[in-house]
Amino acid sequence: MEVSVRRTLPDIQTIPEQPTGGPKARSGNFRRGAEAVASGYNITAVVFSPSKKVMNVDEVQRKGYAIANTPTRLVLRSPHNAEETYLQNVAGVPMRVLSTSTFFEQKWLVTQVDATAVCPTPEAVAFTPEVITWYMPKHIDPLFSSDAFTMLEVYMGIDAKRLDTEEMAARNYSVLVTEAHIIVEIPVGAVGGYFKSHIQDDQYFVTYTIEPMLELLWIEEVAHEDTSYKVLFPITTPPMARPPQVRNYTPLDTVPEQAVFVLELGTFNLDVVLLNITFPTMVLTVAECNARGFNVQEQRSPDNFKTFRMEVPFSDPVVFKERRAEQGVTTFTLQLIYGLVIFPEYAPFSHSAVVDAVLLDIVPPSVTGNCDQEKFHITVDYRNQEPFFVVLVGKRLLNHEFAQQYLTEGDGDFTITLPFSSPDAVFESVHSSSIRSRLDVTLLNPYNNMTIKYFSLACSFLKTLTECFSNGTMTALAVKVDSVPGLNPGQLTLSDPTCGPTYSNDRYAYFHFTVNSCGTTRKFINNVMLYENEISLPDDLEVKLNATMSSEEYRLKVSCYYVVNITRTLVFLTRPRDNEPFAETGTGRLMVRMRLSQDASYNTFLQEEDYPVVRYLRQPLHFEVELTRSSDPRVALVLDHCWATLNEARDSRPRWNLIINGCENPQDPYRVVFHPVVADARVHFPPHVKRFEVYMFSFAEDAVEQSGQVFVHCDVVICDASSPSSGPCSGQCVNQDNPKRGQRHVKDLFEEGHLYVSSGYILWV
Repeated sequence: MEVSVRRTLPDIQTIPEQPTGGPKARSGNFRRGAEAVASGYNITAVVFSPSKKVMNVDEVQRKGYAIANTPTRLVLRSPHNAEETYLQNVAGVPMRVLSTSTFFEQKWLVTQVDATAVCPTPEAVAFTPEVITWYMPKHIDPLFSSDAFTMLEVYMGIDAKRLDTEEMAARNYSVLVTEAHIIVEIPVGAVGGYFKSHIQDDQYFVTYTIEPMLELLWIEEVAHEDTSYKVLFPITTPPMARPPQVRNYTPLDTVPEQAVFVLELGTFNLDVVLLNITFPTMVLTVAECNARGFNVQEQRSPDNFKTFRMEVPFSDPVVFKERRAEQGVTTFTLQLIYGLVIFPEYAPFSHSAVVDAVLLDIVPPSVTGNCDQEKFHITVDYRNQEPFFVVLVGKRLLNHEFAQQYLTEGDGDFTITLPFSSPDAVFESVHSSSIRSRLDVTLLNPYNNMTIKYFSLACSFLKTLTECFSNGTMTALAVKVDSVPGLNPGQLTLSDPTCGPTYSNDRYAYFHFTVNSCGTTRKFINNVMLYENEISLPDDLEVKLNATMSSEEYRLKVSCYYVVNITRTLVFLTRPRDNEPFAETGTGRLMVRMRLSQDASYNTFLQEEDYPVVRYLRQPLHFEVELTRSSDPRVALVLDHCWATLNEARDSRPRWNLIINGCENPQDPYRVVFHPVVADARVHFPPHVKRFEVYMFSFAEDAVEQSGQVFVHCDVVICDASSPSSGPCSGQCVNQDNPKRGQRHVKDLFEEGHLYVSSGYILWV
C-alpha cells in the first residue's frame, strides 16, 4: 500500500495549540505548502489515525515504513499488515486503511499534509472452480468527505495496463457497476494469468494467479474536487486438487504379439517435467525408455497443458503375462511409477499406476480364396474374435462404401467378391484366350500399421482379346500388365503410328480397324487367310519407357484368320519373357455360296424354298459362286474343280467333272461357259464372284436309277489377287498346252485357301 499526495496547500497564518505529545506550537506566518516544502521544510513528525500515535522520521522508518518527499510530492509506503493500518468494513467489503498527517517545519513555520490510502483485502474476492469474483465498494468512505459524488470513469486492466471493450470480451472479463459495488469477474485460466503447480503430501495441486487493475475517477459535489483512484490487486486462487490420471488406450481386440499398451498421464501445467519411470525390475530415464522402444512423448494442448504418452509392447519383459487356460484368456499387466518434478523449485513427486489387458486366446485370422469364370472370391475367417484389423484390398482400404458393394458377412467370417478386371487387381500376363489377374489382400493392425496377414490370389480368366468380324473389321484389347507399370496404354499404336486406340484408360487400350488399314498384313496358309497387325509404342516413347522400367519393349501381335465353318485360335508371342503380355489371334468365317440364277442376267436368283429346281435336258443352268462377308479387295475367288453327282455326298459315285483345275472339262460335249463379272450396285468386288453356265444333262442310263436328280459341287480357292502364282491362282483357266497343267506346287499349297460349296438338287425332265 502506498500513499502519494500532490496538492496545493492554502495559506496558514497560525498553528493552533497542539495536544500534549504532539508537535510543538509555533507562531508566525505560514507559506503555501508547495512553497514551504520547496523552501527547505523538513519532515518532523507523522501522526497515524485514528490512534493519534506520533512518530518522528527515524521511528517511522524503523517501523518498516518508507517516507520521502520532493519539492512537490510526499510519498509514504506501508506494508498491508503494518501495525498502524486498520480494517474498515466498507459496503460490506473489508478494506485495509492507512491514514496519516505529516508535519513539515522551517524555523517558525509548520505545514501539515493529510493523506489516506485504502486497499482491498483477500476477503473481497470469491472463488468457484470456474470464476474469480472481486467486489470493490463504489463509495470508498475513507476517501470521501461527503456522500454526494458522481462516478465519472471506471476502467479495468491487467498488469497495470488498461483493456478496451474488445479485449475484455475476447478474454471473457466483465465489469458490473451496481448501486453499492463494482464487481469484476474473471474466468479461472483466462488470458493474462498463469497456473502454478504445487505438491502437498505428494498430492498434485494447482493455483491460478492474475493481477487485475481498477481505475476510478469521481467528483465530489461539495468540494468540487476530482479524485483519481487506482488499485492493482494480485489474486491467487486457493490450491485446486488436480490428481493425475493414467488413461489406457490399449485396444482389447488386438493381437498380443503385435500389440502395445498405449498410456497417457496427465493433465499437468507446463512447469512439470517427467524424469524417469520405475518398473518392477528397473528404473529407466525418459531417454532410456525411448531407446528401449517405449516412445515416450510430451504432448501439449492448445490451452497450455501437457500430458505424457508412452507405448509399451506386450512382448517387453517389464510386462507381466499370465495365461488362464481354463478361462481361455491371457492377462497382460504393466506396473509403473512415474517420477516427476516441478520447476523452478525442483519439487519432486510421483504417480503410480497398474494397467491390465485381458485378451481371449486369439486364433490368427485365415484368408482363403478361389476364382470362377469372372470373379475373385476372398474369404477372411476371424474365428472366435471380433475383427481387430483393417483390410487392404490391392491398394485400397476396405471402407463402408466398398464393403456395401463387394463384401458379404458370415458368422465369424466375410467374403470379398471382385471382378477380375477390378482396378484393385493387377494383370500379370495375357495368354491364349485368357488373362492372368492377381488380387492382393492384406490385414493390418490399425494401431501400428503392422501386417497381420498377407494373401495373394492369381487366376487365369477366359477372355477374348481379339475379335474378327465378317465385314472385314478387327478389334483388339491391349492391357497393362504388372511387369510394365510405367506404360500409358493411351500411347500405344498399331503398325501405322497414326492408328491409336479408339478408347483407353490407365489399364486398357481398345483398337478397332479394318483388315486393309493401319498397316495390317495378309497371307494365305492352306485353308486360312491370315491378317496380322502389331500393337506397340512409337519408337520415341519406347526409348523413354525403357529408361524407367525393366522391360525391354512392349509389342503385341494380333491376328485374324478366316475359314469356312471352322473356328480355331492361333496365338503368336513376340516378347521373350514369361510374364509379359501376348495376344490371341481371333477367328472369322469366310462364307462362299453358290446360287442358281433365273437367267443369264444374274439379277434374280432362286431361293432355298425354290428347290428342287426342274429343268429340261440341255436347258442352260446359270451358276454364280460368291465370296461373302469380305471387304478385302486384295483377295480373289477362283473355281478349282466343279462336278456333278446323283446325291448330296460330294465324294459319291458316279461323278461327272464340269471344271478341272480351273478349266472346262475337255471331254464334255457341252462344255462349261464362263461369264465375266463387272462391278454394279450389288457386286462391289468382281474378283470375289465367278459365274458359269452348264447345260442340263443326265448320267448314262446304266448308271441312273431313274432318279432324275443332279447335285453340283465346287472346290474354290481364295487367292492373293495382287500376287498371283501358278496353278489355279494364276487365272480362271490355265493354258491347256501347259505341260504342268493339273499339277499342284508347294507354293500353291501355302498360298491357297480351299473352300467348298454345293448346290441343292436339280431335277431333269
